[in-house]
Amino acid sequence: MKELPLLDRTDAECCTPLALEPLPDADAHVLSERFAALGDPVRLRLVSLLANAEGGAVCVCDLTEPVGRSQGTVSHHLKVLSNAGLVVSEKRGRNMWYSIVPPALEALRAALVTR
Repeated sequence: MKELPLLDRTDAECCTPLALEPLPDADAHVLSERFAALGDPVRLRLVSLLANAEGGAVCVCDLTEPVGRSQGTVSHHLKVLSNAGLVVSEKRGRNMWYSIVPPALEALRAALVTR
């Protein structure tokens, strides 16, 4: 099984912790996009499923049952997560496989660190 590459994005490791100094506009934009993507229970569940996946990646076809949504709906939610930089996808044969971007999730956690 081939491993999915991580995104080579400098903003994956953003952002200034909210409680340490005022948040720059660029960081605010990235964080708001990522937190908004996680603001839906289905997308939050998908991130959790991907984060706990054996092998690091999951076929979209295997995500429909756990979240109780159609493949089209799951694909839409994964696209939102992908646009926010939280997941990456790879086409394998006729199926899309998804995995999380650990630095992007870590950046969200780090932004919420208190003094």
